[in-house]
Amino acid sequence: MRFIRRDAPAAASRGKTVRAIEAGSPASKTRIAVGDVLVSINGRGIKDVLDYMYAAYEPRLTVRLLGRDGALKVVRLRKPAGAGLGLEFDDPLMDAERSCSNRCIFCFVDQLPRGMRGTLYYKDDDARLSFLHGNYVTLTGLPPGELERMIRLRVSPINVSVHSTDPDVRGRMLGSGKPRGIMDKLEALAGGGITVNCQIVCCPGVNDGAELRKSLTELAGLYPGVASVSVVPVGLTRHRDGLAELRAFDGASARETLRLVEELGGVFLRELGSRFAFCADEMYIKAGRGLPDDDFYEGYPQLENGVGMMRLLLTEFGEALDGGFFESGSVAGARTSGGFSVATGRAAGGFIREMTRAAAERYGVAAGEVYEIRNDFFGESVDVAGLVTGGDIIAQLSGKTLGDRLLIPRAMLRRGESVFLDDVTLETLSERLGVHVRAVGPSGADLLGAVLGVPGADEGVV
Repeated sequence: MRFIRRDAPAAASRGKTVRAIEAGSPASKTRIAVGDVLVSINGRGIKDVLDYMYAAYEPRLTVRLLGRDGALKVVRLRKPAGAGLGLEFDDPLMDAERSCSNRCIFCFVDQLPRGMRGTLYYKDDDARLSFLHGNYVTLTGLPPGELERMIRLRVSPINVSVHSTDPDVRGRMLGSGKPRGIMDKLEALAGGGITVNCQIVCCPGVNDGAELRKSLTELAGLYPGVASVSVVPVGLTRHRDGLAELRAFDGASARETLRLVEELGGVFLRELGSRFAFCADEMYIKAGRGLPDDDFYEGYPQLENGVGMMRLLLTEFGEALDGGFFESGSVAGARTSGGFSVATGRAAGGFIREMTRAAAERYGVAAGEVYEIRNDFFGESVDVAGLVTGGDIIAQLSGKTLGDRLLIPRAMLRRGESVFLDDVTLETLSERLGVHVRAVGPSGADLLGAVLGVPGADEGVV
């Protein structure tokens, strides 16, 4: 290692300052230190996290950094190909985030009430976040040459919001005054070896029916580069003053859309070997239809978009229950406890009730009360658990029989935090209702353990 004294340009540190070093990692065995600023790897300047991940893949690295004193550090190290360096930076993107310039007619952010915390009003449209966290992006605001860079750096898979393959329809849906094509970008990505999962936010009378059939058929022509498409019913809150006139799905329109998508899915299964197109769980619930079986979802390629999420939960819960995941002795305390209750959205209530009753029968414990929370904050048409607020839970459960613990899905909380969308905290919820609150993880085993009162990773939240 050698040191060269020089001044660090101010722009060089944006997002690239080392914030932490993982113990035992390759970087921890070098003189890289917290506060150093990454300059290059193997002579390659690092623009953002994509450049970093691509350059750091190699087994032999020459890493250049600027120390706190402005001196240039040159660190040479070896590691297994593909292994991480173990560096955490002050900004996960290592660059400024790209915001969304669209004005989508269905945008949920535009349907938020005033007075919420500022971060909730920020709209991202960053392909790097799609790769890192599964966010859906429109690809409309890419910097020049960015599509080619994504292909060169093997940024795969990514999730793309399509909505319609017709440029005019898509342009209207994105709030643009001009057509917004997408097929040329998808063709370039698929041709470059990038796997793309697409979503269509389906709006009755706008991009359903014949328009939806056309979009799904054209997207299927890019299979397997375009690996799957999710069809998600538009979500409308009561805060739509001044926004485009849209109508929500009702039972009839949801059933018709399901019929179309499942019919095409059967054709795709015969021709492509995959159903390719899937409706979100919410569409089945609105249609009053039962959920498909586990194997229908082909490994759940669009789970984060609500496609098969409830079926997977039911499957995992049943496997944990039938497989004796928890020994009878481990739930002895649940038999003598004051019982439990569950707060969830209206869409999931029936499924949760089915599972808690099955657990009660299997283990001989009280079934617990399942409360379906009406969404007064966003409007009654919003019935998913992830958009239930702490304030609505407090208002509707005050004075109710809750047992000695209240279970809520962790999806109600901001990722990595203990706060609801309306800034009510778990601590406040617990204090106001006078009950221990347990935020339950996403798996069926997590739910079964919480129902049975078995301590787990999600225990002790409040």
